[in-house]
Amino acid sequence: MSDAVPLLTVEELSRHHDGGAVKALDGVTFAARAGEVVALTGPSGCGKSTLLSLIGLLDQPTRGRVCVAGQSLATVRQPGNFRLQYIGFVFQFHHMVATMTLLENVEAPLIALSLHRAERRERASDMLAQMNLSSRAGFLPANVSGGERQRAAVARALINRPSIILADEPTGNLDSHNNTIVLNLLLAHARSQGALVLIATHNPEIARAADRHIELCDGRLLA
Repeated sequence: MSDAVPLLTVEELSRHHDGGAVKALDGVTFAARAGEVVALTGPSGCGKSTLLSLIGLLDQPTRGRVCVAGQSLATVRQPGNFRLQYIGFVFQFHHMVATMTLLENVEAPLIALSLHRAERRERASDMLAQMNLSSRAGFLPANVSGGERQRAAVARALINRPSIILADEPTGNLDSHNNTIVLNLLLAHARSQGALVLIATHNPEIARAADRHIELCDGRLLA
């Protein structure tokens, strides 16, 4: 895909609740290219998480449309397969499976790709090494620090080498040291893989590091 062609296009996207009384998102339009890091900013409740959910096929819009790599999400019949191919998620709360080790958590998205177990294990181990987590690979999430859990969550999001990373307050619960680590990992993925990274954040450090930022207020685009 040419760099001049947007990887993501959002057109008049809206998500209303209670028969239209609550407008979580209202007529948002923008485009973003592969390799960009875009910060989504604005106060709590402004629609950042709703926007990420719609792009990630976790919710359906009231009106408007989202296109990824030229395909309208309205035409996607198997959202799970589509996410495996194109999208990685990083949440503020890591959502690791408590009964699985860090290595098993990171490896899990590869199971649906029907890769051999040895290849899955090798790729997951390599990804944990990039996060400086090799020594924690066999630990359960409850037995590592919050920063280590979040770095493992980033590893899990990147393991399929997705075209789009959707990160919802990924550093909200981290100290400054781990905040910088996670931010740098996301930036590095965008640069090395040519991926689009969308980060919903209140963190001014992330906003400054992004290529540009999109500001929302009351569900509408400000800048």
